[in-house]
Amino acid sequence: KIHEETIQFIKIHNEYRIHTILHFSTNLISFVILSGYSFWGKEKLFILNSWVQEFLYNLKITRSISVSLMIYIITRASISSAYPIFAQQNYENPREATGRIVCANCHLASKPVDIEVPQAVLPDTVFEAVVKIPYDMQLKQVLANGKKGALNVGAVLILPEGPNKKNILVIGPVPGQKYSEITFPILAPDPATNKDVHFLKYPIYVGGNRGRGQIYPDGSKSNNTVYNATAGGIISKILRKEKGGYEITIADATNECQVIDIIPRGLELLVSEGESIKLDQPLTSNPNVGGFGQGDAEIVLQDPLRVQGLLFFLGSIVLA
Repeated sequence: KIHEETIQFIKIHNEYRIHTILHFSTNLISFVILSGYSFWGKEKLFILNSWVQEFLYNLKITRSISVSLMIYIITRASISSAYPIFAQQNYENPREATGRIVCANCHLASKPVDIEVPQAVLPDTVFEAVVKIPYDMQLKQVLANGKKGALNVGAVLILPEGPNKKNILVIGPVPGQKYSEITFPILAPDPATNKDVHFLKYPIYVGGNRGRGQIYPDGSKSNNTVYNATAGGIISKILRKEKGGYEITIADATNECQVIDIIPRGLELLVSEGESIKLDQPLTSNPNVGGFGQGDAEIVLQDPLRVQGLLFFLGSIVLA
């Protein structure tokens, strides 16, 4: 019930803000058209009227919000909060000074990501940021237990800086087949209540991932990456472990020094006993089918008075 009331409040809040502007704009446009009709005639006012109709249509679009995703974000807050724990262990800020999002330090493969936001929004209104994480839905990844399973996805959205880093929004991991397109409902700031906010163009940064990472924050490898030989020599023994995985014994030419490489479960070996290998030679195939990508977009925080002023200016031209 609380979730429903929250969503309903935001919808009413948006409707009221947009309705006020539309009401003023519509009255002004009606006055301009009716007054200018006797001076210009119907044909000369057609272009102005068409432009105004398109403008109002685009303005109304900003009212839409993703109710289903909002319910998901609210009801799954615990999962969303837990997802960035790995990164938080080593990184206070998800975006480095170079612009690189730190998720790329664990998810080594590069994959595309896209973000769609409105060109401009009004203050104190909710708008949508749509993050698209495309991938082949038929792909399966190696899970932590060594079995194959579907890919999960996650996204991080970095808004213009605010107090206590509340500008960082994270969702995931969630099933990729259902959420390869994630919608973030965002409340635009209001310069009337926050003096640090201005009617300017602001950047929005996004990172999107599909699949598990290859490296954990402590530097250790997951079972979703390639394992290489830690020494050169002859593979003297390959022991298949009871719970999955392998122990590969590598002996030097004199057979006096031996190194044992541990291969976790779920990986496919590329080598066999008696084979001669070199240092850093791959012992397994690369199981990773996912990857991470990042991008950015810009959005304008539009002053409602500018919109009203523009309409008034156009009306003055018609009446002049």
